[in-house]
This record gives sequence, structure tokens and C-alpha cells, in this order.
Amino acid sequence: MTPTVPGSRIAGKLGLTDRVFAGARSRGLRKTVDEGLKRVDLALEAELHATDALVDATSRYLYDAGGKRVRPMLALLTAQLGDGATDEVIQAATALEITHLGSLYHDDVMDAADKRRGVPSAHAVWGNNIAILTGDLLFSRASQIMARNGDRAIRLQADTFERLVLGQMHETVGPTDADDAVEFYLQVLSDKTGSLIAAAAQAGVIFSNGPEEFEQPMVTFGEKAGVAFQLLDDVIDLSADPGETGKVPGTDLRAGVPTMPYLVLAQRTDADAVALRARIDEGVAQIADGADPALLDEPLAHLRDHEATQATLDLAHAWSHEAIEALAPLPDGAVREALTRFAQAVADRSS
Repeated sequence: MTPTVPGSRIAGKLGLTDRVFAGARSRGLRKTVDEGLKRVDLALEAELHATDALVDATSRYLYDAGGKRVRPMLALLTAQLGDGATDEVIQAATALEITHLGSLYHDDVMDAADKRRGVPSAHAVWGNNIAILTGDLLFSRASQIMARNGDRAIRLQADTFERLVLGQMHETVGPTDADDAVEFYLQVLSDKTGSLIAAAAQAGVIFSNGPEEFEQPMVTFGEKAGVAFQLLDDVIDLSADPGETGKVPGTDLRAGVPTMPYLVLAQRTDADAVALRARIDEGVAQIADGADPALLDEPLAHLRDHEATQATLDLAHAWSHEAIEALAPLPDGAVREALTRFAQAVADRSS
């Protein structure tokens, strides 16, 4: 059966921001967050500019290609639990977005991705070495920005960056025979995706002088919402409509990067599941030896319609629900409503 996301046709026509601020109580809040995002974009423009022509071109490349600014939006949203979009909040949001940007350069090299944000990936334009060094420069710039806010900000940046690297390292090495592959993968997602979203949610509280008792709930919320986001990405990666998603179906699996539908499939012991997994494994090995990636078209279409992919979608919704449960300590109001919609939206979208 083909997995279906409740409300996904509507969700596909609405941007994430539209969905987060769809509530009646959120209209004024959206205006406030939009004003903060304009300040973040101005800061990004300034911080990504370099006098060196090559560095200026490479550093701005993926920024100019677009992006949803999910992490700055989340920091500006949680900042409303305190004094709002202070200069410190803007700086933290800017630094975390640059950290995310830097990670994209590295991810694309490691995954041998051809495209990012609708344009050729940076390593396809300048080569692996320049793409890696550009990511390094962006990480350095993010640390410089965070340092303006003192020791607490430096520790938040360092701890988050450590988890990003650990997540990528563990994904690269893969689980041992003693590891549960699904649990191992969920930890990778927590580190690679959840940690940065959690840092954004926490930073909004910290640097707006918000109540300290809201910090840990925001960390839990951000991490669980981040895992839900990535789980749904794994489902979207198998979409039959590259025009809608902006990428070739099964991009990650064709590159030999296991995703949750494949891992869930590997847990199934019926003949159909075993045979499908064997076909995918054989195809990945052939592609690694230079075969046409199209040879996996039919097996990945089968996986898309398999119960393992529906199970992945169900898991994304479960993590989304846990993110919403983490909001319990927050006061009822527009911020909590918008955060609830954020958690719902990241697990219920078309791309």
C-alpha cells in the first residue's frame, strides 16, 4: 500500500510557515517572527560576505539557492517566551543557520549528492576539497558569531557541533552486530538533525532571557520534532514525483545510505521482504561499481508501496506526538499553539 499523509495534499500547497501560524491566535505572532527573520537574513547577508572572491562565491552559494530558515524561525518563536527577538537571539539564530548551511556542504560530499536546493551541489561545481573547506569556514564563522554572546553560547555551539559530527560519524561507520539497526539509526537522526533543531529552540529561550524551566522542554521538543522531520524525509525520498520533491526517488538508497523504510524492511522475515531487500542490496552494489542508478527504479517503487514505508510514516507521527507532549510545561497561548503546529507540520508535509 502506498503511504498517505493525512492532509498532505493541502500541506503540499502550504509552506511550513503558513501551517505553523495558521491559528487565529498566531497572526500577530507571525508578524513578529517575520520581522525577526528579516533581521536574520540581513545578518546572514553580512556574515557570509567575504573579501576573497572565491570564498565569497562558495560561502554564499547554497544560501543564495534558498532554504526554509526553519531553525531561525524556531529560535524566534521560542524567544517570545522571554523578551522576544533580542540582538542575542538574532545572533544565535544566524549562527545556527550558518552551522546548518556548513553541514550541507559536507553532507553532499559524503553522500555524493548531485543537487541541493535545486542547484548543482557545491562539490559538483568546485570539487570535494573546496566544498569541504567551505563547510569548515562556515562552521568557523558560526562559532565566531556565537562567541559574541559569551561562554553559554560557546558551549551551546560546541555541544551541538559535537553531536552533529558524532551523528555523521556513526552514520558513516554504521551499526555493529550488537546494535539494533533501527535504534542506532534513530540515535543518528537525533544527533544529525534533532540536535540542531533542539539548539535553536533552546537558544530562543536562553538569549531572550526566558524562564529557565522552559529550556529542557524546548530541547526535548526540538530533538523529537527533528527526528520526526527526518523520518518523513525518508518517506519523501521514495516519492514517485521528483517534480514535487525536487530530487530523484530513492536518492539516499541509491547512494548506499540506509533509510528507515529499508531498515524496517530488513526486520521483516517474510519471503517478499527478504527478496526485496536482496534486490535493493544487489542494485546498490552494482551502482557502486558504476552501473546505471536507474536499475533500482522498480525495487524502490516496490519499497515505496511496502508496509515498511507506512511503518516509517507511523513512526514519524509518533515522534511528532512526543514532541507535542514535551510542550506541556508551557503556558497556553499563541507560542504553544504555533509550536504544536510546527511539530505536526514537520511530520505531515509533501517536501
